[in-house]
Amino acid sequence: MIAGMQITTSAARLAACLAFCAFAATACVYHMPIQQGNYPDAAALTQVRTGMTRAQVRYLLGTPIVPGAFDNDRWDYEYYLKAGNGVAARRARATVFFHNDLVDRVDSDVRLAPAGPVAPEPTAAPAT
Repeated sequence: MIAGMQITTSAARLAACLAFCAFAATACVYHMPIQQGNYPDAAALTQVRTGMTRAQVRYLLGTPIVPGAFDNDRWDYEYYLKAGNGVAARRARATVFFHNDLVDRVDSDVRLAPAGPVAPEPTAAPAT
């Protein structure tokens, strides 16, 4: 009977060891970032003006992800990045509307990045 208990104890230890190894292996798995589209450049978006041609917009922003899929007078620039490991997904969108093959308006949720930190005013050195 003691031999039977040792087998059971050994089997339990083996099962626990395998379970721990499986858990440890899945906890260390690298989650590759998933990116779709190109991030719309805010500086380029500010250069798009009413009356520009499609070629000028393509030069500034590149080819839209789905050009003219449903509406030939609308170009959508979509960006999605899921970094994995619990980090929130990052999204950005810009839409250029055309009328008679010229830019009519731009709708976007892309904002210019704030300027870097401003250096404090220098203070006068104490008199010695």
